[in-house]
Amino acid sequence: MKSKVVIKSSRSGMTVILDPDCEFEELLGEVGRKFRESARFWGNVQMVLILEGRSLTAREEMRVVNAITDNSGIEILCLIDNDANRIERCEKALNQKLMELSAATGQFYRGDLHRGETLESETSLVIIGDVCHGSRVTSKGNVIILGELRGTVHAGISGNRRAVVCAMEMAPVQIRISDVTMYGGEKRKRLGRGPMIACVEGGEICVKPVKKSIFSIG
Repeated sequence: MKSKVVIKSSRSGMTVILDPDCEFEELLGEVGRKFRESARFWGNVQMVLILEGRSLTAREEMRVVNAITDNSGIEILCLIDNDANRIERCEKALNQKLMELSAATGQFYRGDLHRGETLESETSLVIIGDVCHGSRVTSKGNVIILGELRGTVHAGISGNRRAVVCAMEMAPVQIRISDVTMYGGEKRKRLGRGPMIACVEGGEICVKPVKKSIFSIG
């Protein structure tokens, strides 16, 4: 009997092949069962996910991801899209947004910041890498981190409360925007799943998921 869900792993991540003819709710249940039964085998790992075998809507993709994470110790870092045209559009939109950020008196930094390292900028800052625990970033403008934030960031240091801090994964020790401070706590838990943005609202720092429309992908 043909399996409705086939799981393959590689160095680059995990591929889940889904039966194209099976009813989706039934398929979702099978995904949950497979990962629940193999949870001990996978352990607590972070992986990149590729979904193959059938066309899925964005909502269906997220339901499959949730079925995996809810039934195992796997954390899905990102979902890789094999649609070449859509990948090209996303990359083009992202690069355009980065160029706009840089042109608006912004600055790029490529690489990870490790414990004890400090990065300061007189302008908005785009970091292509991780801000690790024990490192610190200060900027007069926005701080955009295309990686994980696990250290400390101070944006809008000249008194700009309209500055924002954005990261692909956000579990900071501290975020400070102008004169407003938020602490991440001792355990430094993630402030939500996926890209998050921190801004000042009502005199406090508010952290929200980044909307897909931020990159204006058509």
